Amino acid sequence: MPIFGKLSDMYGRKKFFVFGIIVFMLGSALCGTATSIVELTMYRAIQGIGAGALVPIAFTIMFDVVAPESRGKLGGLFGAVFGLSSVFGPLLGAYITEYATWEWVFYINLPLGLIAFLFIAFFYKESHQHQSQQIDWLGAVTLIGAVVCLIFGLELGGKTFAWGSWQIIGLFAGFIVLALLFLYAETKAKEPIISFNMFRNRVYWSSNVIAMFSGAAFITASVYIPIFIQGVLGGKATNSGLVLLPMMLGSVVTASMGGVLMTKIKYRNIMIPTLALLVLGLGLLTTLDESSSLWTIRIYMVLVGLGVGASFSVLSNAAMNAFEPRRRGAASSTLNFLRSLGMTMGITIFGIVQSQVFTRKMNDALAGAAGEAGAAAGSPAGGLPQGVDLTDPHALLSPELRQAIPHRYSKPSRMHCRLPLYNCSLGLLFQQHWL
Repeated sequence: MPIFGKLSDMYGRKKFFVFGIIVFMLGSALCGTATSIVELTMYRAIQGIGAGALVPIAFTIMFDVVAPESRGKLGGLFGAVFGLSSVFGPLLGAYITEYATWEWVFYINLPLGLIAFLFIAFFYKESHQHQSQQIDWLGAVTLIGAVVCLIFGLELGGKTFAWGSWQIIGLFAGFIVLALLFLYAETKAKEPIISFNMFRNRVYWSSNVIAMFSGAAFITASVYIPIFIQGVLGGKATNSGLVLLPMMLGSVVTASMGGVLMTKIKYRNIMIPTLALLVLGLGLLTTLDESSSLWTIRIYMVLVGLGVGASFSVLSNAAMNAFEPRRRGAASSTLNFLRSLGMTMGITIFGIVQSQVFTRKMNDALAGAAGEAGAAAGSPAGGLPQGVDLTDPHALLSPELRQAIPHRYSKPSRMHCRLPLYNCSLGLLFQQHWL
C-alpha cells in the first residue's frame, strides 16, 4: 500500500489503479483454479498485490475529484461501503461456498472488476498535477521484508516451530534489523515511501494510530464472536456469522453520519464519542458467558459497530486534508497500510493468546475428565468417539462431538477475565465454557 500510494503521487493515480484492478482480477481467476493450499496461498498473494493498489488509491481519487464541500458526504459513503463489505463479504462468501461452489468466492470478482475497469479506463479524467520523483527502493525492500518477518514469526511461533527455535528467533531478529534499516533509509531518502515529516501533523499521526487500533478491534471481533457463538452457544456456522449484521448496520450508520458531520464540526468531536462507544461495546463483550442470549450479543455488537464506523470515513479524510495533492497518495496509503497491519496483528496476536490459554486449560480439564470417565465407562474416553483429539478446535465445534461429551463433564464454569479490557474482549472468548 505505501509503495503504490507513493507511486500514484509520482506518476498519477489512474495507471496504478488500473494496474491494481488487472492484478486483482488475475489473482482471483487463479485462486479459483487452485488445487492445493500452497497454490491458493500464492494466488492470494497476487490478489493482495492488486488490492494494495486499489484500497488507498480509491480513497485518494475520491478526495482529488470531489469538491471540498462534498467530500464529507462521499467520504461517508466510501466509509460505509468499506465497513459494509468487511462484514457482508465473508457472509456472502459463506453462502456461495455452501450453496454453490467455493471457486465462485473468487470468480465473482471478475465481472465486478471488469465493470470497475471500464468505468476507470473511459470515464476517469485525471489531472496532471503529479511530478516525477526518485523512487525509494531501499525503503520499499526493507519495509516489505520487516513486515513479512514479523507476520511469519507471529504466525509460525508456537505452532510450526517452538518460540525458542532458531527459525522464530531468526525471523524476529530479521524484523528488528530490517525495521531499523527502514527507519534509517526513510531519514536519508529524498522522497521516502513513509515520510516522517508528515507525522509532525497532529491530526495525521493521531488518525493513523486510531486506524491501526480500531482496525484490530473491528476485525478480531468479526472473527472471534462468531466462533464464540458456534463453540460456546452451539449455533451453526452460518447462523453464527449472522451476528455480525448488527455490527455492520451500526458501522454503516456512524460511517455515514461521520462523513456528513466532518464538514461541520471538528474531527475529534466525532471520533471521541464514537470511540467511547467502541470501548463500551468491547467492555460489555467481556461479560459474555455460556448463558448469554443472542439478543444480548447483538446489542453489544451494535455498540461495537457504532463505535468503529466513523473511523472508516473520518480518518481517511482527516489524514489527507492536511496535505497537498502530491502527498495525498502517501497519506492515504500509509493510513490504510497501518489499518491493515493492525487487523493482521490483531488476528495474529489475539489468536496466539486465545490458542495458548485455551489449549492449556482444555488439556488440564480434559485430562481429569477423561480419566474419571474412562474409569466409569471402562473406556479411555468415557464413551467418546475413539481417536478424537479433544484439544482440536475443529472437533470441539462439531455438533456431533459436543453431543457425545458426557453431560456430567459439561458443567458451565465461568472464568472472569483478568487481562486488560482490549485483550479480554477480543482474545479470550473461548475460555472454559464447555466443561
